[in-house]
Amino acid sequence: MAAGSGELLLIIALIGLAGIGAQWIAWRTGWPAIALLLVAGIFLGPVTGILDPEETFGALYEPMISVAVAIILFEGGLSLRFPELKKTGDAVPRLVFIGVPVAWGLGALALYEVAGLVWPVAILFAGILVVTGPTVIIPLLRQTNLKQRPRAILKWEGIVNDPIGALLAVFTYEWLVQAQAGKSPIDNMIGIVVSSAFAAGIGYGAAIAVRYLFPRGLVPEFLKAPVLLVFVLGTFTISNLIQNETGLVAVTVMGIALANMKLSSARTYLPFKENITILLLSGVFVILSASLDIDVLRQFELRFIAFLLVLLFVVRPLTIFISLAFSKIPWRERVLIAWIAPRGIVAVAIAGLFALRLDEIGYGDGSLLVTLSFAVVAATIVAHGFTIGPLARFLKLDQKDSNGVLIVGTSPFSLSLAESLRKLKVPVMITDRSWQRLSPARNAGIPIFHGEILSEATEEELDLHQFQLMVATTDNEAYNALVCSEFSPEIGSDNVYQLGDAAGDDPHALPDTLRGRALFTSGHGVEDVAESEARGWTLQSFDLTLRFDFEAAKALLPPDADLLYVLRESGRLRFFTHASRPSPEPGDTIVFYVPPGVTVERYPEDGDEKPTEIEQSEMDQ
Repeated sequence: MAAGSGELLLIIALIGLAGIGAQWIAWRTGWPAIALLLVAGIFLGPVTGILDPEETFGALYEPMISVAVAIILFEGGLSLRFPELKKTGDAVPRLVFIGVPVAWGLGALALYEVAGLVWPVAILFAGILVVTGPTVIIPLLRQTNLKQRPRAILKWEGIVNDPIGALLAVFTYEWLVQAQAGKSPIDNMIGIVVSSAFAAGIGYGAAIAVRYLFPRGLVPEFLKAPVLLVFVLGTFTISNLIQNETGLVAVTVMGIALANMKLSSARTYLPFKENITILLLSGVFVILSASLDIDVLRQFELRFIAFLLVLLFVVRPLTIFISLAFSKIPWRERVLIAWIAPRGIVAVAIAGLFALRLDEIGYGDGSLLVTLSFAVVAATIVAHGFTIGPLARFLKLDQKDSNGVLIVGTSPFSLSLAESLRKLKVPVMITDRSWQRLSPARNAGIPIFHGEILSEATEEELDLHQFQLMVATTDNEAYNALVCSEFSPEIGSDNVYQLGDAAGDDPHALPDTLRGRALFTSGHGVEDVAESEARGWTLQSFDLTLRFDFEAAKALLPPDADLLYVLRESGRLRFFTHASRPSPEPGDTIVFYVPPGVTVERYPEDGDEKPTEIEQSEMDQ
């Protein structure tokens, strides 16, 4: 019986708190979010008994999980762009057309020989295990600074293979049902293939309908995200009514199609979809983990441990090495991809569904699918979640420049800023649409990117994962604000900065919500900085120690010097702004913007009785 309304509200709030709390802890600690969600669900379910999802949600439990998985899969499809696919070469088609059959066959053999399942159940469950899925891959990639190609391969494989694994389970189940009835399963198989193709057509048709409605103003801006959500639910439901599990195919095709139609309104609904997906992913994973029964855990046997080892160290590596044999993918990337294959929500949800169905048609081993599916999910999440970062670093596939700074616009100030960062060994890149304006940066050996930062071509060619901060320094304050506004959802509103006067109380100025954070504690404008550069102002850095602290450094500078940024001992960079003033500590390096003639003869040593004096020549006021 479902829980009462008051208890249900309390449980929903608790699920949200556990899910988002696990995500926040993962962000703060760098631990895999999926592993923490798994622990949270097990604690709320089998350990404490606070949450029993099937009893709490009643008849809504299964459709609720199905809808959540569909939305997550659709959002994953929205992140798949064909230009990114081209950069992976033929890796993704190989992993789909070669890797899936190989993984299915090897997985079935391992389940039969090692786990001891009967052949029909082994074949069905092996089909489910070809799934890696966006529910686990995307959170792992979000917290790991992988290089662009292995990141794209893992993301495409996970999202594309997700509905394929579900369909393989459907194929096997229908085959078993028809064989038991003494009928030829061929006609049924053909029907499933046709239904899957029809579902893909429904998904593509839904994407065409969205492309027609949105640009023509037939849907108001405030309704675009809700209308899109309704389209996804309708597409998923209609396809599933035709044939079970084909709804996953439909929403995946719909997402990929929309991602490559370049809708001008996409940026208005993408943040909403991402937020919904994080909430659903967190909540659903907690719910599924909490649904694990202690009695089911008691069915776990030593042979299942042997199967997990074979799955991790034999089935997955062989699948990847066979699929990518004679391809142009470097061996380091093959090794990484061969290890990373976590399973998540889809594997658990589908396994639970077919466990019941197999029991109904007389296959006793079907009850073991829930136990095995959770064992696979737990083992792969822990093994891959905690090792993807170290393995990427060992194989030199991590982006070491992930703490870099992207400077938009070439000017004397941006060149000075880039040189200052390079001296402190902070990776930096300057981008500008003018090849001529980039000439001084090229001559100075500063990495550059030639192109309009706001164009779609630049978005496809420039990997933003390598940058921790963006600074817009053109001579156009409105353009700087536009750049910061455009990239704040991806880089983070706290990580985009610009030259330009702070809004303050001026009602005619650009509001803070439409701009990046204004550089400098005094919020210097574009004209102010240009004038200072013409007068010869420079950037001076100071290494803070226990004796030579932040206050001592400020005391040595003239009153009109201004703070620009602090480089933490950990490598994290923070700019001083009109609204944000980081607190430098011993071990940090601070950088001031100082008038001409201000120099430091030497950095103070810890043994100095007092900080070294600064010589200041006369200068124009």
